[in-house]
Amino acid sequence: MSNPLLDFSDLPAFDRITPADVAPAIDTLLDRANAALETVTTADFPAQWNAIAQVLDVATEELGRAWGAVSHLNSVADTPELRAAYNEALPRITEFWTRLGADERLYAKYKAIDPATLNAEQRQALKNAVRNFVLSGAELSGADKERFAQIQERQAELQQKFSENTLDATDAFAYYASADELGGVPDDVRQTALQAAQAEGKEGYKLTLKMPCYLPVMQFARSSALRERLYRAYTTRASDQAEGDATRFDNSAFIREILALRQEEARLLGYLNFGEVSVVPKMAQSPAEVVGFLRDLARRARPHAEKDVADLRAFAADHLGLADPQAWDWPYVAEKLKEARYAFSEQEVKQYFTAPRVLAGLFKIIETLFEVAIRRDQAPVWHPAVEFYRIERGGQLVGQFYLDQPARTGKRGGAWMDDVRTRWLRPDTGRLQTPVAHLVCNFAEGVDGNPALLTHDDVITLFHEFGHGLHHMLTQVNERDVSGIGGVEWDAVELPSQFMENFCWEWKVLQHMTAHVETGEPLPRALFDKMMAAKNFQSGMQTLRQIEFALFDMLLHTEHDPAQDIMPLLGLVRSEVAVLQPPAFSRTAHTFSHIFAGGYAAGYYSYKWAEVLSADAYAAFEETAQADGSPNQETGRRYRQAILEAGGSRPAMESFKAFRGREPSLDALLRHQGMA
Repeated sequence: MSNPLLDFSDLPAFDRITPADVAPAIDTLLDRANAALETVTTADFPAQWNAIAQVLDVATEELGRAWGAVSHLNSVADTPELRAAYNEALPRITEFWTRLGADERLYAKYKAIDPATLNAEQRQALKNAVRNFVLSGAELSGADKERFAQIQERQAELQQKFSENTLDATDAFAYYASADELGGVPDDVRQTALQAAQAEGKEGYKLTLKMPCYLPVMQFARSSALRERLYRAYTTRASDQAEGDATRFDNSAFIREILALRQEEARLLGYLNFGEVSVVPKMAQSPAEVVGFLRDLARRARPHAEKDVADLRAFAADHLGLADPQAWDWPYVAEKLKEARYAFSEQEVKQYFTAPRVLAGLFKIIETLFEVAIRRDQAPVWHPAVEFYRIERGGQLVGQFYLDQPARTGKRGGAWMDDVRTRWLRPDTGRLQTPVAHLVCNFAEGVDGNPALLTHDDVITLFHEFGHGLHHMLTQVNERDVSGIGGVEWDAVELPSQFMENFCWEWKVLQHMTAHVETGEPLPRALFDKMMAAKNFQSGMQTLRQIEFALFDMLLHTEHDPAQDIMPLLGLVRSEVAVLQPPAFSRTAHTFSHIFAGGYAAGYYSYKWAEVLSADAYAAFEETAQADGSPNQETGRRYRQAILEAGGSRPAMESFKAFRGREPSLDALLRHQGMA
């Protein structure tokens, strides 16, 4: 038990896991899982849900938890040694899961289980399992089955390489700017950049492509040349267009091979393309339905987006002397227009959102709405900045979570929720295992002893990830595979996360989560009113931008020839959807990790699809709000029980109808985004 990856008595020992632990632990756990698979697939082993779970699920759950800890560290604390250990184990892990999913003996065993012997949760899990066996190649044989396994292994390797290139290309860039070049850039961003340069013994201010640095430079720097330099570096990351030796991180070949393998996988399974495979376990019935949904939404958003662009062009010409703004000018123009039109800036708002205060406000809304208590807790962590909490109801532990907020080198960009372990009435001990989650963001750190300041977008991101976390942690389902987010259709999984974002626009909520970094004063009502007036600023353009990503993704996996360059297709989608065309050198698809390394292949539409559900769900709270505007607790309880607690134990549409009493409607989304 000296290997921390083999200790499942409690939470992962993140402070003790070393790269040297990975190989021996994975060897041991693969041996156990393989032995369990052989046991349950013998002819005389009973075709009973609990009997299989007691042997196989216990072994595979431990393998999954250990590998989850290694994968997590690889995402948040990347080192050359850990990366090597991860990459060495990845093919063996992939081979096992592929073989397990395609094992015809196990498939036959599950098909022989009598559904009448199961409870409702188990029946749903069995239904999903049988479907997943088919999608995992269990009905293939001979050379086809062998090839299918090779495809899975190679895809895992390529997706990891894509991720590594994206991270390395982001981390590799640095520009040491002079004080003159940084005119207009916020003080806290300048301070961080100055300290970063000093730490390296360099002159000037170190600018990077990490979001807490990149975005404020693009929004506020008066120097168009500086904006152009960063924009070019950012939009050519991991591509053949990158400057100098940064082309060594080019993802072009990986993209082509990933797409070719997905196409081949689809054909082996009897589908025309990977888009068809992708929608099988989702709410959407076909790629055509998805494309129709996206184009319909684009048609509704287009007039609003065209007006957004016309406003920007007029303002740039009249007030900024920019007759022909370039791609790197738009964020700056937009920020200036917003300041002029609504008399406030993102920078002004940011002073009120100190990270500790925002967190306290978030916890308050969760505690009130979902009848729980959130407390600090103790656990081994991978970095001093990581915090750990527990959620209780009536003194009983419901779930726990790690919160890792600041951006740093060696940490993957973006924000995400991941599970450490799932709620499960364990068949080996008969004890209830409570769920644990990772909530990861990439925010700026505090400067000069002050708490970290969050932009309002950061606040929305935090609420979004917490929505996923609550879906995982508040579940009352005891069957592992349909507990929390397990078994939830991928195009419905964003419902609880996008639902939570709405609270970031409620005065009753913001009052409790703001305090000026210097004076401690809460956000003034007048400033909030300006934010509300600006809420749907450029929502037409933002909607079309998301549709561009989603449509490109679906067409890439249905109509595109993988042997061809992806750029012409992206150009076609942009000419159909976008109202602003990026420069020819832009290669943003080369870091589109969601679809090339993150599980959203032919599924990026899920964000917009689920936004319809989440806006309609939130409308129930608007309809039942109390006289002072605070949310109705009874509505909160119904939402918790119908959606969060039910997890994946029934189809998402059933859960939605259980809460709303009807199917979802697009009206609330269009109204929320000012496009009704």
